[in-house]
Amino acid sequence: MSKEAVKWAMDDAPMPRTEKGKPDTTGRHVLQVLAEHAQSDGSNSHPSVLRIQYRTGYDRTTVQRAERRLEKAGLIKQDGTVDGRKRWQLAMYLVRPKTDWTDLEREENEFRAAAAERKRRSRSKGVTGAESVTVTDSKGVTVTDAESVTGDVTDFAPSRHALNAQPSRTQRRPNHQQPSVNQLHKDSSSPAAQEDASDPAPATKTASKPAAANPATDHHLEAFGAFWLTYPKKKAREEAKKAWIAAIDRGAKPQHIVTAAQGYAKERAGEDPKYTKYPATWLNKGCYDDEPDPAGHPHLRAVGDYQPWTNPEDHSGYFEGL
Repeated sequence: MSKEAVKWAMDDAPMPRTEKGKPDTTGRHVLQVLAEHAQSDGSNSHPSVLRIQYRTGYDRTTVQRAERRLEKAGLIKQDGTVDGRKRWQLAMYLVRPKTDWTDLEREENEFRAAAAERKRRSRSKGVTGAESVTVTDSKGVTVTDAESVTGDVTDFAPSRHALNAQPSRTQRRPNHQQPSVNQLHKDSSSPAAQEDASDPAPATKTASKPAAANPATDHHLEAFGAFWLTYPKKKAREEAKKAWIAAIDRGAKPQHIVTAAQGYAKERAGEDPKYTKYPATWLNKGCYDDEPDPAGHPHLRAVGDYQPWTNPEDHSGYFEGL
């Protein structure tokens, strides 16, 4: 193996081209194998086609076509045979032009610049300037145009960021999450009173809330999630919803129902679940107003078959039944 010939084939030799003008990578690979078997001046290279196949992984036809393309490009020249194998002379005097490297550098720089421009455009599209900000909280402030605010803004509650605003009363909470204690107390009041208290002044109200199909029903169901999570038996959810609405319409307080359900869950802990009332039955019968059962004491129960007491002195019936 000649280091000079291998270096020439890998770095200095002109890049062979296909008929379409693209780099002939197959031909260059075959040229490197020929250089590995050549002398330092590029002469006496005669590896067999089978050896080139083994070295490159190409089939026989691909190797032969690559040799013909290299010979046509003037990179190799046949000057005889050795044991039936073609002997090649490498044209090591041919040198690759320096513009090949500069062209690659220019293409690389253009590619990086285009990639940076695409990234910049993508970021600029992702950032959109919002011209209006709407605070969904009932006690918040609605601004219709951020650039047109010139006067003072009066709020009914301490200012809060729009992202920290809690969902409005008429909006459903995701996954029926349990509301806070303050929300339970709010739900105990009438819907009309809450609507009047949470409604901003007409002068500052510029955006209306989304209309609900049945505000009274949505109001009653605000705290139903807390009851459902607390109740020990979760059966017939839709029937339980109807019973919940009916109970509140009769004057029951949501906080009172939830507290009673917690007490009932403690009473049923460790008991047979088949004797636990269905949620709708418990609500329809007004069990939330029942007095809690006093703490019971363990009952003494007979273990095994009960046998009456017999006189130990009388052995007449001792062995009966054995």
